[in-house]
Amino acid sequence: MAYTAPTDRFRFEALRGGVEGKRVLITGAGKDGGIGQAFALSAGLNGADSVGIHFHRSYEDGFDLVDQLRHEGVRAFPVQADVTNLRDLWAIRSYVMDQMGGLPPNLVICNSGLTETGYNLGRTLRQVEGESSSLRRARVRQHFIDNLEQSRLVLDTKVDGFLASTHLWAGEAVYAGETAQFVYVSSRQAVDPGPAVPGYALSNWAVLQLPKVLKVNLGRSADLVSCFTLLLPFVRTGMTNSYAGNERVFGRWQPRMLEPCEMAEAFMALLARPTSETDGAMYELMVSAAEEDGETAASAQAAVELVWHRLALNLDEQPVDWSADEPLRFA
Repeated sequence: MAYTAPTDRFRFEALRGGVEGKRVLITGAGKDGGIGQAFALSAGLNGADSVGIHFHRSYEDGFDLVDQLRHEGVRAFPVQADVTNLRDLWAIRSYVMDQMGGLPPNLVICNSGLTETGYNLGRTLRQVEGESSSLRRARVRQHFIDNLEQSRLVLDTKVDGFLASTHLWAGEAVYAGETAQFVYVSSRQAVDPGPAVPGYALSNWAVLQLPKVLKVNLGRSADLVSCFTLLLPFVRTGMTNSYAGNERVFGRWQPRMLEPCEMAEAFMALLARPTSETDGAMYELMVSAAEEDGETAASAQAAVELVWHRLALNLDEQPVDWSADEPLRFA
């Protein structure tokens, strides 16, 4: 697939502060038109020292992106690895650092280019008229396996892959005595799950816990590493484009799908904020229709307004009355 992104729409001169001079590594950045590609263009075209473009299978798009960034004068390089394969991930360590002048990345964006085509958790397939019971059992079995294979891949990438990438690059930053920032890309489906993507919703919920887990484990070195999480709405990519006209999918969140460059500009504004403000936070990108000449636009090309909300998950513990009244006691 050829490179198709509108390059000039990723130049944000006033928002360079979050990436300028940084060594940036973006996972899942290979797919043309994807969210990872948008992050890579935003970093490379706005002053990053170097940009690592990670991909696993989408190597053609990944190399096209690297070529485009190099054409723009960016020190970009490809990184092919399966982040769920620990030996594969470890094998890129020296290569990435060599490309970055002997130092580890100091901005790591943990993104995944995966979602699910969709299935309803806990539902079985409808009976087909005239179908024998044995044929139905075979069809339902295969459907069950195929569905959970999708979920397993998403869970492995977002949970195992993000965890392993964090362990590797946070460890290198602490060893080198270098500050580093981690950004974890989650989804609003983590806190407002829709139907048909159970593995995606669960894995994005798990991503929300990574910053806290990391800071606790770093202990005295916690000040070297800052991190925050993004909960993104629907962005038009190769995976979501087929839903762009289906308001039942995205309409409960936003009047239309965002373009990757629109999401990227909002991200760059957030990334430019002081790390003392963003460290450990969860940010949810809210999309609403903008008013034009006193009326709210409602077309596929409608003007929209983007506002970041800071999200807090408050744990509320209450004793269970019957258990508190008669607690178990042991000598």
